[in-house]
Amino acid sequence: MNADENLIWKEQSSRDLLKTAVFTVTERTSTGPDGQTGKYIVANAPDWVIVIPEEKDSFLMVKQWRHGEKALSIEFPGGVIDAGESPEEGARRELLEETGCTAAKLTLLGKFNPNPALFSNHTHVYLAQELSSPREQHLDKDEFLNFFKMKKEEVYTLLGTPFFPHALMASALGLYLVHEKQG
Repeated sequence: MNADENLIWKEQSSRDLLKTAVFTVTERTSTGPDGQTGKYIVANAPDWVIVIPEEKDSFLMVKQWRHGEKALSIEFPGGVIDAGESPEEGARRELLEETGCTAAKLTLLGKFNPNPALFSNHTHVYLAQELSSPREQHLDKDEFLNFFKMKKEEVYTLLGTPFFPHALMASALGLYLVHEKQG
């Protein structure tokens, strides 16, 4: 018997508690390895994408208002993967929408769950290289952001400060650094 089998919970039922424009809150009833049953709340959302646009010693970054933080946030471009869209298609679309750029080379760096205790979705992280010159942004109607170049060293230095409150951006940067180390 696999030692991890005694860690697995079995879902008995689920019901939607709240549907919003960006996610559905679900209550899952599950039975644990010891036979006890519990109720757990999960946010079901579409998968997300983060794009790391690289230009020599700089990244293209975006700055936008984040309602949860009630502050501006500097991040890599990204967003929700649309229904019927592959993660790569979503990465290309988000890059174009937010920066007006396209990438001749797009590399999947990895994917992770934003918080496996609470979320069911995944974030796909891509490295965008050989960028076209920026053209006009194609933002969603409720999206207001600026994009700009930022030196990589400055991004590394400011990580973990109020300028960079988004933990998924830091996780994406971690995948980028592993990619760079592997050459």
